[in-house]
Amino acid sequence: MNKPVAPFLAVATSPAVLSGAGDRIELMQTFVRIVEAGNLSAAATQLRTTQPTVSRRLQTLERSLGVRLLQRSTHAMRLTEDGQRCYERAKDLLASWAAFESDLRGAGDAPQGMLRVVVPHAFGQDRLIQPLADYLGRYPQMRVEWLLHDDSVLQDFIAGGVDCAVQVGAVSDPALVAIKLAEVPRIVVAAPSVLAGATLLEQASDLAALPWLALRTFYQNEVVLQHRATGEAQRLTISPRMSTDSLYALRSAALNGLGVAIGSAWVLAEDLTSGRLLHLAPQWQAAPLPVYLVYPYASFYPARLRRFVDIMRAAVPDVVGT
Repeated sequence: MNKPVAPFLAVATSPAVLSGAGDRIELMQTFVRIVEAGNLSAAATQLRTTQPTVSRRLQTLERSLGVRLLQRSTHAMRLTEDGQRCYERAKDLLASWAAFESDLRGAGDAPQGMLRVVVPHAFGQDRLIQPLADYLGRYPQMRVEWLLHDDSVLQDFIAGGVDCAVQVGAVSDPALVAIKLAEVPRIVVAAPSVLAGATLLEQASDLAALPWLALRTFYQNEVVLQHRATGEAQRLTISPRMSTDSLYALRSAALNGLGVAIGSAWVLAEDLTSGRLLHLAPQWQAAPLPVYLVYPYASFYPARLRRFVDIMRAAVPDVVGT
């Protein structure tokens, strides 16, 4: 028979246990963060405290419960059987506590604390700064960690201490809530020097013979273009002179005349207006890229995340337009 873990609520009402044991909620939060971060050092970084403090909180929780929660060695850490059950209970209790606080304070209560957000480099340095400023201006007690990350899939929200992410491209993880914010048009461009004085190309098939640049996160050796009016699709095999995972590097390479590129219309708009870049085969474009706000499923979402979602849903459709 499994050894039962002492119930948290019972522990919290015992004066003898409470004496010198510290804040029970803080101890549980620290324990859950240790488990999800994978080690004490990462947990300390995410909690903005020191590793000795995290270790001391863990020891206090273990003493108050009378069980060993983690087995630690120089190279590894794993939950004990009691620790696994404690972790599941602690997550439920923390979610319940957060919901309880939210109910008491009211739905309109201003959020406070830290929000960790992962955003693509280009969006995160440019178009999404204004919605971020709106969020911080509206909620002065909030702080935000704005983390630039171009991977199309964020592998582990929980271990990274991330609350949500803006993701460009399809979302395939069933464990994530995915809110579609907008679609980003993608067009074909090149510097005038790439055409070497030739007539501006109108057909997708005319592009195949030109030198190409690739944006590795979305296309490498092949591109598919669709006619805006008819829906006809053209598939082109390309051999890129340069490939990159950065939209800004792609734009810079195109401006320097290194080849043809397919990029987000919003980042190329000023260059097209000034004539530094030309819009090739303007009736043809690559499939637009969906933009999602994603975060893990949970039984309760804190006000800091809910308010951020509201602002992003309202702002992003306008800021990614051209």
